[in-house]
Amino acid sequence: MPAATIPRKTATAKAVPAATLDQPVYEAVLDAVMHGQLRPGERLGEPALCERFGVSRTVVRQALHRLAELRILDIVPNKGATVARPGPKETREIFAARRVVEAGIVRMVAARITHGEVQRLTQRLRAEHEALHQQDHARWVALAGGFHLALAELSGNAELQRILSDLMTRCSLIVALYEAPGEASCEHAEHEQLVEWLALRDGEAAAGAMERHLLALEARLRLPAEEVPVAS
Repeated sequence: MPAATIPRKTATAKAVPAATLDQPVYEAVLDAVMHGQLRPGERLGEPALCERFGVSRTVVRQALHRLAELRILDIVPNKGATVARPGPKETREIFAARRVVEAGIVRMVAARITHGEVQRLTQRLRAEHEALHQQDHARWVALAGGFHLALAELSGNAELQRILSDLMTRCSLIVALYEAPGEASCEHAEHEQLVEWLALRDGEAAAGAMERHLLALEARLRLPAEEVPVAS
């Protein structure tokens, strides 16, 4: 694995004690997956990671096993670790979970959002729009995903933030696998509509807008037909 594909830091990694030796490996691999630098099905070589970070195989394996627990990686005995490849059924279940979680989040946000928080969300939308029109795809993807996480933070519920962060990490794999070329993983106009409902403190309308947004995102994926088990 080329060292250039594994950045050292990520803004989306899960919090663990700073003294954990495997944290730099964990963060770098997670960041590479989130930004599409490691593709679904790609194998991770332990020797290359050991050399890249100057750590032992024990430390590397600890990081890889943590990522496997999040279902970001698949680890097969005697074969090593590869980036997970979510199937159609898993994809639909993940999006169904996101619809439930994020509808609840925006209801909570609508009940407590302040004018200042609406203004900050609007500033995020301006940054999204700027990145989109400058054709800075990597920045735009990060901002679009960050919008959903920003809403979770505004809910004030740390558990919902954690759950959504995990779901969105797995969605990054799904988008890398199934998004059609030229499609947008998050439509800017749909985010604008969400902020408009939140500014009006209309939780039900915001929840409906979020559900439609996530259904549209899922509909833009090109999922393969599922194999039907053959009866014996």
